[in-house]
Amino acid sequence: MKEAFRSIFGTQPHGIWAAPGRVNLIGEHTDYNDGFALPIAIPQTTLIAARRRDDGRLRLHSAQGDGPVHDLALADLVPGAVTTWAAYPAGVVWALREAGHSVGGADLHIDSTVPVGAGLSSSAALECAVAFAYNDLYGLGLSAPTLALLAQRAENGFAGVPCGAMDQLASSCCTAGATLHLDIRAGSHEQVPFAPESEGLRLLIVDTRVKHDLGDGAYAALRAGCERAARLLGVAALRDITPADLPAAGRALPAHLVPLVRHIVTENARVADVVAHLRAGRIAAIGPILSEGHASLRDDYRISCAESDLVVDTVLDAGGLGARQTGGGFGGSVIALVAEDRAAAIGASVTRAFRTAGYREPNLFPVSPARGARRIEREVAET
Repeated sequence: MKEAFRSIFGTQPHGIWAAPGRVNLIGEHTDYNDGFALPIAIPQTTLIAARRRDDGRLRLHSAQGDGPVHDLALADLVPGAVTTWAAYPAGVVWALREAGHSVGGADLHIDSTVPVGAGLSSSAALECAVAFAYNDLYGLGLSAPTLALLAQRAENGFAGVPCGAMDQLASSCCTAGATLHLDIRAGSHEQVPFAPESEGLRLLIVDTRVKHDLGDGAYAALRAGCERAARLLGVAALRDITPADLPAAGRALPAHLVPLVRHIVTENARVADVVAHLRAGRIAAIGPILSEGHASLRDDYRISCAESDLVVDTVLDAGGLGARQTGGGFGGSVIALVAEDRAAAIGASVTRAFRTAGYREPNLFPVSPARGARRIEREVAET
């Protein structure tokens, strides 16, 4: 990173920061309904080498894009002004300034191992790495949750994706060996131990390689449907509806909104069930709950795809404990909880199933709960 930064910008960075991608164990689309979620950070990480600038310019370079440096004037950073990947880091600087923080420019070189479009929050990892870098470069002294919410503001208000806060909170606040039990309305989180390897289990990620774009309108339509349902039911958010309320809610709502409500309500209940099992040390018991979550995403929220469904069916047929689509939907990745001694065979079964169906070969890799965003190297830049 230092060498690349030096070759691009002709000087040394002030430091290097890291922020991970995330996978959501359970609790999908609940965050923008004031609900509960249970993500983990993954080892795949976005790195940023950064140097402060005092001339009002933000210069951005990505090792993945391998293109020219984006040279932006801070004064020109308004929503809609940047439409490429650069909107995510630029949006963080915009959000900091909008929140009243006195921050100037920077040179940023970005490198990442978080797959793009795989439902593993590559955008949140980028935003959070920038937020943490700026926090240190400009001595802001902001907490990790505050930085996460500013990163979410960047994605909502600048990049135009109406996501909830779960992705950014996971990237910022997770710890190794634990899930992050989020209560979005309360703005609180708790680390719940999660070490599947201790029980001879493995959490396997299957990237279907079906790319999704949460800015294309489908995600926004789902959120709007949930918000309309909450208004019609007279509650602040669907978090306030319990499973016992569902029959009455079904009678009060237009038919097309009922499945959305059912998914959110039952998904919040699934988060509670998974947390209870993890606290009791019953990791294997969460498998069927993951599969129930996938059925809800497929049948009620309708954001699955043929490739994701094939992964889940194949994992279960091959002896996996549970599996479900994770992330915003419309493609992306599936998580599978499997016995460690069966992981290779189950992965091979999924690959064969894709080949037989004529799909692109999926990308499979195991993950363990990793550490959240942080500064990983400090250096005094050349003057």
